[in-house]
Amino acid sequence: MKRSALIRHLRSHGCELLREGGSHSWWHNPALNKRSAVPRYNEIGDILAKKICKDLGIPAVK
Repeated sequence: MKRSALIRHLRSHGCELLREGGSHSWWHNPALNKRSAVPRYNEIGDILAKKICKDLGIPAVK
């Protein structure tokens, strides 16, 4: 999956960019106070995208 599609999914479920790290962006779900790292690859594997959504407490990307 494209990183831009995952970012769009995160924002549509209320997640916000917390900070930029060295090779990852940290995203935060303020409603549940959960956070997860999103790598800055152009393509993110489906399993990793599902794990990021689970960490943030939002539905998985389809």
